[in-house]
Amino acid sequence: MLQKLIGKTWFFCLLISASLSSQSLYFKAEGTDEYETKIIDSLKYKKKFEDYATLKNEIDNLKQRVETLGFLESEITHIIKENDSLYLAKFHLKSKYHNIHIYYNGIINQKLLTSVSSIITDTYFVINFEKLEETLRILNSHLIEQGNPFSALQIKNIKKQDDFTLTGDLSSSNQEKRTIDTIILKGYEKFPKSFTKNYLKLKPKQLLSLKSINEKTSELDNLRFANQIKDPELLFTKDSTSLYIYVEKSKSNTFDGFLGFGNNKQTNKIEFNGYLNLGLINNLNYGETLMLYYKSDKSEQQTFDIKMNLPYLFGSPLGTEVRLNIFKKDSSFVTATQLAKFIYQLNSKNSLAVGLQSETSNNLLDNNVVLISDYKAIFYFINYSFLKTRKFDLLFPINFFFDISLGTGNRTIEDIKETQNRFALEAFKIFNLNDRNSIYSKITSSILSSNNYLDNELFRFGGINSIRGFEENSLQAN
Repeated sequence: MLQKLIGKTWFFCLLISASLSSQSLYFKAEGTDEYETKIIDSLKYKKKFEDYATLKNEIDNLKQRVETLGFLESEITHIIKENDSLYLAKFHLKSKYHNIHIYYNGIINQKLLTSVSSIITDTYFVINFEKLEETLRILNSHLIEQGNPFSALQIKNIKKQDDFTLTGDLSSSNQEKRTIDTIILKGYEKFPKSFTKNYLKLKPKQLLSLKSINEKTSELDNLRFANQIKDPELLFTKDSTSLYIYVEKSKSNTFDGFLGFGNNKQTNKIEFNGYLNLGLINNLNYGETLMLYYKSDKSEQQTFDIKMNLPYLFGSPLGTEVRLNIFKKDSSFVTATQLAKFIYQLNSKNSLAVGLQSETSNNLLDNNVVLISDYKAIFYFINYSFLKTRKFDLLFPINFFFDISLGTGNRTIEDIKETQNRFALEAFKIFNLNDRNSIYSKITSSILSSNNYLDNELFRFGGINSIRGFEENSLQAN
């Protein structure tokens, strides 16, 4: 009987102990008057705790937050235990400092200070004391973007100027600027180095800017032959900084087409028809592009088009593009167009070009048709192009394309020259409504300005790529 009684007593004591150990503590803060209490309450401090240690930490934290409002001379007069679970802290906020004059001592460029202050002199700038922490964070980010990733700004020598104003000196723990000394590509070691320099605009001895590096390397996702597999990383040593870029090669070649053949009853020769659309991109690890298009249909039209683009020749921002187009209209005429242009890549999306285009057309008809004649033409042109891609859409990898050209030249017919002008515009844009629906819009415009025109020099359109419902290239216009 006694053992059972002792057991129950121990069990009862354990319940009391567990109840006491799980009891929550509460905290309340007050000022010397209603005004000070409202200021303290506006900080929305934590009021419930599991133990006294965390409660004490919250009191110290609240004291620091009060000081950031400008009450630097505030103090905790006493902490009272009201009952078993409630603690009351009494604050005396005293006077509030509204502004601080910060002497920047040439650490920050005066132009950058306009983002944080409206009162700036040659030696100091003025800010609201409550914005001191935010101001230091903004200024520190400016220093980081200027090549100082380890900078840490602080205010020293804080003094009282009057009842509402303080003064202090701005100092930096590290003013040594860093540059990118080495750029290392991982994952796709044969990535064309000219793209690092001219496309990404990254090169050694460049001031280190973390924001700029992230923005530039994100442009890798706009390339059709490569993409970024992880964020760039920096390796800091005592004397150098290495930038690691992680890239992988993408499969970007395309092929589409079919070919058929049959016997021509009139000529008794084998004829091929169908089409071929081939795209070879970066097979030589140079960033080059080779596009080949061939089409022959039952209307006896034949089109052969080949284009090659070589970007960043010899590591420079200049690239080149050459093109050959041969168009044969049944037995009426054949026109060969050759184009060569030099391209200056302004950035990853914009480019300017100048070039030369040569045309030669021959009349294949035996009878003398007035509107079809042999001619030669040479045009000089300038071109602007904008291209915005979307890497992760394999069906429509280009989201926005804009290309405009202006050209002038001469057409020669039997030693008679005539000046002509040309204008061409092609643009399309995909508007995404949601994940499954989008609107595709496109415009193609061309103008040929001349005193008279030949049928075999007019623009031809119609068919699946322009106006559906009409035979391919059955419409013509200047």
